[in-house]
Amino acid sequence: MMPSYHWWRTVFFLIPAIAVYTIVLGTISLSSSFFDRSGRFAHSCARGWSWLILKTTGVTVDVRGLERLPRGTSYVFAANHQSIYDIPVLFWNLPFELRILAKASLGAFPFLGWHLARTGHVLVDRRNPGADLFRQVRLLMQAGYSLIVFPEGTRSIDGSLARFRAGTFMMAIESGLPVVPVAVDGSRRVMRKGQLMTCPGHVRVTVLDPIPTVGQRPEDARAFARQVQQAIAGALGRDPDPTAEAVSA
Repeated sequence: MMPSYHWWRTVFFLIPAIAVYTIVLGTISLSSSFFDRSGRFAHSCARGWSWLILKTTGVTVDVRGLERLPRGTSYVFAANHQSIYDIPVLFWNLPFELRILAKASLGAFPFLGWHLARTGHVLVDRRNPGADLFRQVRLLMQAGYSLIVFPEGTRSIDGSLARFRAGTFMMAIESGLPVVPVAVDGSRRVMRKGQLMTCPGHVRVTVLDPIPTVGQRPEDARAFARQVQQAIAGALGRDPDPTAEAVSA
């Protein structure tokens, strides 16, 4: 199918459809937050929203490696970032109570941001994360939730791995949570960074062995970030960029 078809399909079908999903499920999610502060019902809404987006767009997902993860444990899922579609891909296909680590400005977005702000997601001012970040993560861990982070901090245009921010892993080390590297491949072909057009596509998600943080020190965060980056690069079949060392958040 020609690119012009996908552009028209995106503008006149997908965007209106996703807007409806977001408004309807966002309203239900926000309403539930008044009687369910745990956010579990809201998470079900988020998973339904994710499934609808993937189904409407025509995105199929192959997930491998979930058998590596014992249930009943909280994790930090650290994934590479190729597309905004990574979020619905992971929310629908990882069978855990998930919360996302995102920049604080997202909390101002109608419906989607309001959902994040009221249902236990971690919204961080990257200029001044402060001790409150660690407090929020510890509360998630105590409640049995898991966290999704994108340590590159931005989406990749060509699938290469950008720098992994050390601050993300310092948080995991301080909280004592095992880190699960997750390799996402193919989502950039669904919707590329900087483009409005979306296309049907296939995404492969590879869940790798959890890496414990017990015994690690905060000053080990840079080396730990490189370890996670190398694991994801290996699953993607790419060599990590030797110049792309982790930097502080």
